[in-house]
Amino acid sequence: MTSFIIKAHENRPLPLEWRTDPGCTFCRIVRGQAHAFKVYEDEKIIAILDIMPLRHGHTLVIPKVHISRVSDLPDEFAAECGKAVSKLSRAISAAVDNTALNVVCNQEYAQAVPHVHYHIIPAPRPGAVPAGPPVRSDHITRPLTQMEMHDLEFESRKWLEDDQALKLVESIRSHL
Repeated sequence: MTSFIIKAHENRPLPLEWRTDPGCTFCRIVRGQAHAFKVYEDEKIIAILDIMPLRHGHTLVIPKVHISRVSDLPDEFAAECGKAVSKLSRAISAAVDNTALNVVCNQEYAQAVPHVHYHIIPAPRPGAVPAGPPVRSDHITRPLTQMEMHDLEFESRKWLEDDQALKLVESIRSHL
């Protein structure tokens, strides 16, 4: 019985509610209803520059299907995300001249947008000046709350300027 049920779900079309959420920022970008600096796109994936990057080159890889949790992402989209992350990691490394990267996909915890997305973040360079204010150290004596962690992350970010973004998009695309 189980194999019959599984077979019935192979190659089935995704339910409409999985495809889009009208209020979701990433779904609006996918539909072309919100502005983004698009680095890459194919039939299943879009990659954009983060508008509040942790570091120069910070890019988001987003499946075009609306799924909130990576653990619920259908295999075909997970595979395409993996391919795109690998391809974009090479291009970003070349564009920013830094092979050290951090690739992250949050699920619920620290997930600011409830739509699966992978962050590709170039690592800081030794001796580089931090982008934002110094990080508070009071968490050494007590654990940070989730809100405090979010606040600290956003305090260290700056808005991505359009001219910077356009140059970076061109540079990354040239390495794809």
